[in-house]
Amino acid sequence: MVYTSYVYLVLFLGMTFLLYTIFPKKYKWMVLLAASYIYYMAASRIWLIVFILLTSLSVYLGAIWIDKINELFTSVKKLMDRQQKKEFKEKILWQKKMVIVLMLLINIGTLAFLKYFNFFADVLNITLFNQLHMEIPMLKLFLPLGISFYTLQAVSYVIDVYRGKYKADYHFGRVSLYLTFFPTIVEGPITRYDQVAYQLYEGHEFNYVNLTQGCQLILWGMFKKIVIADRANMLVNYVFNDYMKFSGLSVVIAIIFYTIQLYTEFSGAMDIVRGSAQIFSVELPENFKQPFFSKSINEFWQKWHITLGAWLRDYVFYSVSLSGAFKKFNHFVKNHCNEYFSKLLPATTALFFVWICNGLWHGASMKYVVYGMYYYILMVIGMFMEPVFHKILEALHIQKEKTYFKFFQILRTVFIVNIGMLIFRADTLSAAYHMFISCFQNFHLDLSVIAHLGLSVADVSIILIGTLVVFIMSLIKEKGIHIRESISKWHIVPRWSFYLTSLFVVIIFGAYGRGYDIVSFIYAQF
Repeated sequence: MVYTSYVYLVLFLGMTFLLYTIFPKKYKWMVLLAASYIYYMAASRIWLIVFILLTSLSVYLGAIWIDKINELFTSVKKLMDRQQKKEFKEKILWQKKMVIVLMLLINIGTLAFLKYFNFFADVLNITLFNQLHMEIPMLKLFLPLGISFYTLQAVSYVIDVYRGKYKADYHFGRVSLYLTFFPTIVEGPITRYDQVAYQLYEGHEFNYVNLTQGCQLILWGMFKKIVIADRANMLVNYVFNDYMKFSGLSVVIAIIFYTIQLYTEFSGAMDIVRGSAQIFSVELPENFKQPFFSKSINEFWQKWHITLGAWLRDYVFYSVSLSGAFKKFNHFVKNHCNEYFSKLLPATTALFFVWICNGLWHGASMKYVVYGMYYYILMVIGMFMEPVFHKILEALHIQKEKTYFKFFQILRTVFIVNIGMLIFRADTLSAAYHMFISCFQNFHLDLSVIAHLGLSVADVSIILIGTLVVFIMSLIKEKGIHIRESISKWHIVPRWSFYLTSLFVVIIFGAYGRGYDIVSFIYAQF
């Protein structure tokens, strides 16, 4: 039951919305929870729902456990003197840490075992055990639907309770709905409890504006996914699956088309997800904010997969930075390095763990580790070399505020991102290296090569026109114009004419039917 299917959009979403509308307000959350469980079981093996139920139950009980520990401290601290209070507080803190460790072992441990056991076993076999004539056996493991997404949400909830951001929720249905809400379970966005839990639970009356704007967003996501991304997928697969046959411009085009594919598909999926939630008057966080207008890699990752980056910042970067061991390291650096390095070394060290996690989160493969390290190294170079770059610009009399320099920065960022996309898409690191080198071999600026890359002229034209439309819409959005709100204010005749025209464009130009393969969502695999 993929998001672009008739079954999801018409039957499932339509029926869920109808039931949600007619049910009394206090029972609406039950409609969403039941629909979420039904969706989960329909989209994967039925019995795998056990994993998300165990995750829901573990963090529900873990958060309450932490709450009870806090309540105990509050109730008895008034009866203690200062020294007793200090000792008891340390004991309470240790108990809460043990609860958090237990929650991480259950949830991150389950994810790590199912997703990474064979990867790390293979690495250990190659580097160590094969030399000792031993071997860790590979296991036939399964990966529950959405485990990479709902696990991060579960961990964020219990850690936020531990940090005192909010108290534990004693309503299991609300916790479970937060983790299983059907639009977000497959590809995110990775939400926070205080962002959406009460929105989902409180129940909303029918809202025509939210219904129409949600449908607009779904339609826009469909356009990006099945008109552009699924069509670009044909050329990308044609080259990447047989990369030894291609070089020069052919490989460059394939890399660019993959960048187009991944962006339009993932952002399109997020549009469908956010639109699906909006028809129920639930506002989900954005996951993309025009990333290809970024002037640096750091800015790009603040606009690309925003919720994953924010999660890694709040629960990896800050956790590492505030740990006791890291504070000692920070103290050592301050005593042995100058002011400039004493500021940068701790930050870049903590950042290392962020990018290792970012790479591994995307998949159990060495190429994803290299993918994360690629961006990490570039960011570290940029941070340490910033004074040098600044002096070079001054020496060349280049002003950062000038349009031409900003345009150069954007082009530079796009170039760097495309190399990252090559690493991300190539089957192996060896394939990525070969393709990168081949970009500079037999390079001839002859666009007729496109005719030999698995797409017709009509297909290429649709991709390019569709990409231009996405670019123009992104440019409008970058200027702060709210497109959907503007369309909603049009007169009823041009407004509905636009809606129907957009629908027919997706139906007529969508890459489906004879000659086209059904393309699964890329991020649904993570």
